[in-house]
Amino acid sequence: MIKGLHHISMKCGTEKEFEEAKAFYIDLLGFKVVRQWPEGIMLDFGNGMLELFSNGQGVRELGAIRHIAFATDDVDGIVSQVKEAGYEVFIDPKDIVIRSDPEFRARMAFCFGPLGEQIEFFMEYT
Repeated sequence: MIKGLHHISMKCGTEKEFEEAKAFYIDLLGFKVVRQWPEGIMLDFGNGMLELFSNGQGVRELGAIRHIAFATDDVDGIVSQVKEAGYEVFIDPKDIVIRSDPEFRARMAFCFGPLGEQIEFFMEYT
């Protein structure tokens, strides 16, 4: 039986990419180090983990997984930090309404991470 998300895994093609990814997720976004080993690190983001490997080729194209969405209470604040750190925000913070039943309101923004991954910052309105 599935109990929930355990982790998302990404591979870095170079040591430089690995160090940049660690800095982005640890220093900029505040993820906590859970464990480290010679070719990888596992980071806690609150209700799941991100696993980064230093020994991969890396993939620079969209596949079946379109983006990673992280829940936050401050989309605008995180986007400001991401921009200040020099990362591209390709959808600025905005309010959205998903015309579902019931209607779903949220605030969101998107950026590219250090490995070219698409990251969404997402805040549900309750």
